[in-house]
Amino acid sequence: MTKLLSLFGLGLLLVACSPTKEKEENNAVKPRTIVTTDGELDDVDSFIRMLLYANEYQVEGLIISSSQWHYKGDGKGTAFTSEMETTKRIYGERTELRWPGEQWIYDLVDAYGEVYPNLIKHSKDYPTHQYLRDRIRIGNIDFEGEMEKDTPGSDFIKEKLLDDDDSPLYLQVWGGTNTIARALKSIQDQYQDTPEWKEVYDKVCHKAIIYAILDQDATYKKYIEPNWPDIKVYYNSNQFWSFAYFWKRAVPKELHPYMEGEFMDEIINNHGPLLAKYYSYGDGNPPQGEIEDIYSSMEKAKDNQWGSFGQYDFISEGDSPAFLHLVDVGLQNLENPAIGGWGGRLVQSATRPSRWEDGDAATDFNPYTDTLDKAYAQTRWIPAIQNDFAARADWCISDFENANHSPVVKATTPNNVSAKPGETVTMEISASDPDGDQLKTSFWIYNEVGTYRGEAMLISEGTKATLTLPVDETGSLHIIAEVTDNGIHPMTRYQRFVIDVK
Repeated sequence: MTKLLSLFGLGLLLVACSPTKEKEENNAVKPRTIVTTDGELDDVDSFIRMLLYANEYQVEGLIISSSQWHYKGDGKGTAFTSEMETTKRIYGERTELRWPGEQWIYDLVDAYGEVYPNLIKHSKDYPTHQYLRDRIRIGNIDFEGEMEKDTPGSDFIKEKLLDDDDSPLYLQVWGGTNTIARALKSIQDQYQDTPEWKEVYDKVCHKAIIYAILDQDATYKKYIEPNWPDIKVYYNSNQFWSFAYFWKRAVPKELHPYMEGEFMDEIINNHGPLLAKYYSYGDGNPPQGEIEDIYSSMEKAKDNQWGSFGQYDFISEGDSPAFLHLVDVGLQNLENPAIGGWGGRLVQSATRPSRWEDGDAATDFNPYTDTLDKAYAQTRWIPAIQNDFAARADWCISDFENANHSPVVKATTPNNVSAKPGETVTMEISASDPDGDQLKTSFWIYNEVGTYRGEAMLISEGTKATLTLPVDETGSLHIIAEVTDNGIHPMTRYQRFVIDVK
């Protein structure tokens, strides 16, 4: 076990720095993304948080799709039975299922438009209300897994996959993959029997990255995987529960306060029209489309199938890891999902090199339970993520001077270093805060993502750390420099140092 000696260094940093200006100076290229969503309660809550982070990525499209849990029906009374065993058993034959309608996505974007004038006081990178509204499309929604026809949503995804921008396009799957599958099928139908097919296939596989939260229909396994095996897929089937209905089971009890009503109440109430639409336990707001509302009344919240909850407790944002993966907080996870970040940690499959997964290969050591934990690669970040959410909630209603903003953290020594056994490596960062807040800095070893198994000694003091390596071990170590301000809702940013010992 690696020995970790982490000393917390404090420093009063008074440099005022605009986050927007910082990005412009760094010429940061934002990741492009399209969100596909079935409009479930937890999709609504994820969507609201996603909008508060819309300055961190380039939203290319917002597409309503169906899933095994939510579909509209064709309006003709056609009966349908799920291909997925769980929903087949629960619901049997249906003509529609728990459909929340399509208006909700417009209502949320319109509510975003109401707080937009305040959000841009904190970051000029927020897209306008009209920009987002123009990117809403309705995809394949009639039934679970329906991909037989082109829709405005599938046509929009197809257009983006074939455009001249060759940068990665992250396709977030919050429901079923069927609208994405339809877009790919349309591309295949158009080009497969032409001389351009190989070039088009390579172009799409180079661009598309699917981040899927479970399989919520069968279209990935039945169509996408067999026909587009080289498309990158990030598949989250375990870690997302940290932010989903089972969170009380997945999250260590010591971290529950970050998701309980006392904390969440500060975020969701009295923070403007967007957060007023956020669903929470006992809020008196029945979710749209639900057959049985087990959330909005306190009586049902206390005696719920997911656990016993108090008023304003977090319900679910099971899809949030898909966009949190795109938020650049300094962990470099966008370059490699296996090294961990706010969207969890996904490891490349040994048998399917285009697929990254969580599960046994991505377990992290949970210090609260003293065990390896399939969810801890996500839950370890909960305090930082939730405080960040709370700070951004304030951006909806407060001026710049009366809200918190994240520290700016830079490496002043190389992020990637080669070293020999027996050497001592020095790492250093600079940190400033746009609000002039006091900063706390710590360095720690992310053991699970490295290959080094020796007893290295890490000592930190302020913004500098030294790593002393024993003489008989090789491998890689990941050192995280973590900087947190002392604002009312503390915000945290990072730098990652990778030491290759050989």
